[in-house]
Parts: sequence; structure tokens; C-alpha cells
Amino acid sequence: MRDDWKRVRVIANYQFGRGAGIALFPEKPEIHYSRTGRIRQILYQGRRIATLKTDGLLTLSIEGAMMLHRYLPYPRMRVVVGDEAARFVRDGKNAFARHVVEVDPEIRALDEVLIVDRSDNLLGTGKALLSAAEMLSFRRGVAVSVRAGVGAR
Repeated sequence: MRDDWKRVRVIANYQFGRGAGIALFPEKPEIHYSRTGRIRQILYQGRRIATLKTDGLLTLSIEGAMMLHRYLPYPRMRVVVGDEAARFVRDGKNAFARHVVEVDPEIRALDEVLIVDRSDNLLGTGKALLSAAEMLSFRRGVAVSVRAGVGAR
């Protein structure tokens, strides 16, 4: 498991775009393994940044989302919600399609996303349940399953 930190950076670059690996893991991160020896959690300075899922992709903690938010230019990987939904997302509640006002057109269903308000303030992170086009056209249903909100830390 000598170079697992390099592997985690490569996965981040693949999933979030070039340079995301260094943005999320600027130095050699601490890696926790499952009982079977697979990479599970990636920590930086004692804080969980991401978890490696069994499908080989990362899920972000709120700390990881903050690091990626600082690195990625607007609107990359972002789902923008209206002011009426911002406080709920901040508390870790799901983002509904009717509250989505703008979205990165490259987002696909099941992508890891950052949820922000109209001023690009990070509200939370989660998994997109709809594509970008669906988020903007649907009036009902959950657009993003929020994993963590900034107020729920």
C-alpha cells in the first residue's frame, strides 16, 4: 500500500478534473483501510476528506467539498439553489428540483456535486439524482441527495 495516496489523487483527477487530486490531497494523506485491505477513508490533517466507495469513486466530506469548492472555478460541479432552500441544504436536507436555479451543464445523475447559493457560498455536498437538464426542467422530486451540509458539521 506504498503508493495508495498517488492512486487516490488519480481517482480525484478522473472524477473531478485535472488538478483536483492535489487540491484535495496537497500532501501525502493518511489512509484508513477496511479489514480486507481496501482503501476506505482518506484523511488530511486528521480530518476526513473523502471515502472511497466500492465502485472506485470518491464521496466527499464537507471538508473535502470546501477544498474542492476553493479549487474549482464557478460553475464547475455546482448546483445552485434559491434562497428559500439554502437554509435547509445547509442543515443537510435534500435539494429539490423546484429550487434549482442554475447547474453545471455537465452534471450527470449520480455525480458527486457541490450545492451552493446564488453567491457561490458552499451549502453542502451530495449525489446528483438527476442530470443537469432534468434538474432545470423538473418541478418535483429530489435533485440532489445531500450527504452533508455546512451547518451540520
